Amino acid sequence: MTNIKRINPNTLAPPGGHYSHAVVANGFVFISGQLPITPAGDKLNQASFEDQAKQVLANVQAALEAAGSSVASLVQVRVYVTDIEQWPAFNRIYMAWAGAAPPARAVVPVPLLHYGFLIEVEAVGVVELLPK
Repeated sequence: MTNIKRINPNTLAPPGGHYSHAVVANGFVFISGQLPITPAGDKLNQASFEDQAKQVLANVQAALEAAGSSVASLVQVRVYVTDIEQWPAFNRIYMAWAGAAPPARAVVPVPLLHYGFLIEVEAVGVVELLPK
């Protein structure tokens, strides 16, 4: 049987539904769709697209690190945006965040997201260290 570890770090707001922020299995970490919610639980649905994107990526990074991984160990990222016109702005923010070794990525336009958010990101990475 595979050893599966579910992770909900205190560096993120508690999950808003029946899911874990990260699940580690077979050397990979799977990051649930992250929304622009601060660690204190504040929903940034009224914030600019750029601020929402930065918070979402910070949340992905926090989940990765809690699972013993990092942004540099990402292998796949899926981005959902409610306005494809925001793609250039997201790409600029993402390039600075992802660094020199970008993972595979998809950007998917969607009609709407929970709470009126403008962006959601899910990811898969490789575990570098065994999580505590």
